[in-house]
Amino acid sequence: MDSAYRRSYHEARQGLEQVLQHEGGSVDPGRVGEELWAVARLVDGNKVLARTLADPSREGADRAALAQRLLAGKVGDGALHAVKAVVAQRWPGTGGVTTALERLSVEAHLVHAHRHDRLAQVEDELFRFSRIVESTPDLQSALADRRAPVAAKRALVERLLSVKSAPETVSLASQAAVGIRGTRVERTLAAYLEQAADVQDQVTAIVTTAVPLSAQQEDALRATLSTQYGRTVHTNVVVDPQVVGGIRVEIGDEVIDGTVSHRLDQAARLMAS
Repeated sequence: MDSAYRRSYHEARQGLEQVLQHEGGSVDPGRVGEELWAVARLVDGNKVLARTLADPSREGADRAALAQRLLAGKVGDGALHAVKAVVAQRWPGTGGVTTALERLSVEAHLVHAHRHDRLAQVEDELFRFSRIVESTPDLQSALADRRAPVAAKRALVERLLSVKSAPETVSLASQAAVGIRGTRVERTLAAYLEQAADVQDQVTAIVTTAVPLSAQQEDALRATLSTQYGRTVHTNVVVDPQVVGGIRVEIGDEVIDGTVSHRLDQAARLMAS
């Protein structure tokens, strides 16, 4: 995210915060998130509208007034306020408006999860779903098929996640499956997970082990990593018997590989050299 986009997004995000804090938080963030996503899809599918709403030759107030005329009565007042806050900003390119609307939609769903004490659950479920998608080529193909109806993709996601998943997980996974700008679902889910970490002011570690960690082991690992990085660390654990033993930790671009398989690979390379 470059500095120009970051500044514009900060201003647009304040518009969403005003909505969600209005009247003591009586506005439903889930509904706002769904409506912002619908508007993002509308803009993404209409190039003329996208150019108009991002037109730098028009004043931000004019672009906001246009959004008011187009959407009044079609979305709730909360979502409309957030949309106007987005289009009033200057964005580097027409895709900036769509990206900002999608990010605000995700943030609204995350706020809804936080209010119901299930934000960590949503983060874990989205991660597990992303792993399922990455490891299932047929599922990747089904979700990447642009000819498939939106309703069919949503129905597929709902069947996979079942009634045990948080409603915000289902909503966000469905959004990722439908997609905008042709982005693959795996990349979209990764972006959503990164946003969830940012909202909580934490970093996410992907921990790969040969066997599941106990709750005590995972707590101890989180505490150690949090101390090392100076921020709260959320762990997503992947069980992979091929690592044999030990653990592999990935945080952003940094990898700490203490697995037995890694050490065996190193030894084999040394013997071959």
